[in-house]
Amino acid sequence: MLVQPPTIHSGSCLYDNNTNITIAACKVDTLQGLAYSAVFLLGFLVNAAALHAFMAKRASWTDTHIYMLNLAIADTTLILFLPLRIYDAFFCLPKTHLCTFLIFLHFINMYASILTTTAISVHRYLVIRFPLQARSWRKKKETAFVVCLLLWGFLLTICVIFREDNYPEQTLDLFERCKHIPLHPQFIVILVFLGYIAPMSIVVFCSSCIIRILVKVDDKTEEKNSIIGIVTANMIIFIVCYTPIHVSFVVNYFKQISRKLAV
Repeated sequence: MLVQPPTIHSGSCLYDNNTNITIAACKVDTLQGLAYSAVFLLGFLVNAAALHAFMAKRASWTDTHIYMLNLAIADTTLILFLPLRIYDAFFCLPKTHLCTFLIFLHFINMYASILTTTAISVHRYLVIRFPLQARSWRKKKETAFVVCLLLWGFLLTICVIFREDNYPEQTLDLFERCKHIPLHPQFIVILVFLGYIAPMSIVVFCSSCIIRILVKVDDKTEEKNSIIGIVTANMIIFIVCYTPIHVSFVVNYFKQISRKLAV
């Protein structure tokens, strides 16, 4: 029987053609460990301060506060698991299902932020587009709470369905997949269309409508200009932050598919 040697692919993953097992080349990265240590300390302090501020004023919460709290919880959850990444940078933890959990934690954090930001954009649009009706709406805080729960439920369900995409044998380290192994096409479709294109379209639509409505208002106060600036900045930041990673998802997927077809 012809024995094929292991082949090296991108992402420092070794793929053994005889056993069909992916082996990650682990190495100590002191600089990365120090960098993540600084990120952890800063992120922990900032998020702890944000959560403390939210809890101190919970009696005066509005629906907007609940959405902002949801963002803070998503960021805090990711920050709390950074010590594992710091330890891995110095000592190389073994690949287990903890890798699967942490990679999906990254996915959940990013898409919780995307979907919550989308919900905030819709909320702003409805309040500005229908100001009189918005004053009479009841259970706004309860609605915001349910929306946040549905977002988390949707994300957790997706992670459970596609958990095999990030099993230990397909991971490079605690937080990264081997890049030569493509994600399931259904997973890519959900990430790109439901996780990016649809939210981005909603954010752009709502933000553009808000800006257009406010520009037409015969009011040259500093508050109006400030709101327009915030809405515009949020829209631009959303596009700039989330476009590159989703473009790379699609590019990497088709690159690996074409590589497999060429073999």
